[in-house]
Amino acid sequence: MVNQTITEGVIRTRTKLRRDLLISILDEFDGSIMALSHIDRAEKYGKMAQSAFSFYRGSAYLFYFDTTRQYFPYHSAPDRPTWIQGDLHFENFGAFRSEDGAIVYDVNDFDEGYVGSYLYDLLRMAVSIALVGRQLGYGGKEQQSFISDYAKAYARQIRRFCQGKDDPADYVVDEDNAKGPVKKLLRKLEKRRQSHFLEKVTAHMQSSRVFLENAELLIPDADEQTQLEQAWSFYKQTVVARKLQDEHFQIKDIAVKRGSGTASIGLDRYYILIEGGMELEGADDPVLEVKEVRAPVPAYFMPYSESFWQAFAHQGKRVTATQQAMHHKADPYLGFLTMDGREFYVRERSPYKKRLKLEDITDAGELTKVLELMGSLTAKMHARADADVDRGILDYHSEQEIARAMGADVDAFARYIAEWAFGYANQVEKDYVMFKDWVTAEFGL
Repeated sequence: MVNQTITEGVIRTRTKLRRDLLISILDEFDGSIMALSHIDRAEKYGKMAQSAFSFYRGSAYLFYFDTTRQYFPYHSAPDRPTWIQGDLHFENFGAFRSEDGAIVYDVNDFDEGYVGSYLYDLLRMAVSIALVGRQLGYGGKEQQSFISDYAKAYARQIRRFCQGKDDPADYVVDEDNAKGPVKKLLRKLEKRRQSHFLEKVTAHMQSSRVFLENAELLIPDADEQTQLEQAWSFYKQTVVARKLQDEHFQIKDIAVKRGSGTASIGLDRYYILIEGGMELEGADDPVLEVKEVRAPVPAYFMPYSESFWQAFAHQGKRVTATQQAMHHKADPYLGFLTMDGREFYVRERSPYKKRLKLEDITDAGELTKVLELMGSLTAKMHARADADVDRGILDYHSEQEIARAMGADVDAFARYIAEWAFGYANQVEKDYVMFKDWVTAEFGL
């Protein structure tokens, strides 16, 4: 009885301390750093409360707080960091149209791009795999097996880059080399018309096309309209594809975009309808997304990199450069601008953008095929953003440093990642329960 009482007391104290830490971190990042209003925090936490995976997606700062205080044997050398995606998880992969018009599958979110150990991307992704596995009803051994499949595919591809068997500068996953559900997704998107998305968000009014006004697309106020128009000339000077004429970028309409994302709640986002033209086949009236961005979450926890911040003091430039470095054929509309002292990046809102739905993955074999592709793409992303490409800021080959850090025993490496991620996913589920109790009491959700 005495031992049981002591055990219960220890558990109660540890739970209270973890809950206090969780609330403190949420208050610091969402309250102090992001300066979200009570209404914005309630909206964000409402989305995070939908599932343990949704909570994990919206709390990257908690993940980095925990992992940067733990010892991991597979870190790369601190003086040889990798350009990392920064918030890698299952739903940050998807299909879209590349610069040359091809439909490809790749990582599609770069808001948190920074430099640090490659391992953080793998760990964050691995935990998301465990949580997705739980949503699909798989047990613990199966979850660890899925994570191991992902990690081994990553290690194999890193070694192929090191051996010169593949080139990260032109590695791509398209319909020709995709497998399973990803191949089906790409085939389906090949049949989608360019106008598919345009018809959903715009309408013809007299002689011009304008955005539809609804719950997600609102008319900007006069100040927002003026500031965006004034910032547009600066944006055009930052665009990657300067082969396009100024007339191509002529603004036809502007809308305020609401309701997207979880971590980006509280940041402004706009849709810009531009003239487009016949320079690019089927590219008339493209929709561009202008998204506000702040300092990346990993930067609060990783070692400070003076050279990185000298190159990318503008947060929009950092995000666009990350995507250019990590993609073989980047979005031709990538650019950035400043508006009212806030920093934004610009990209095309691709009519072909689409993620895999979990219900499209029918069995463990299909999930394994998806994860192996994701592992290879993660390796490509890490290997590209360095001396292999002219936009890389690292003067060495990241794949060599990563291979050295992983060591020769790939099975041991994958097993370590899988066991750690499974255990941390258990912690995420405990945190999620505490989080829901707190937001119910604090925000009435």
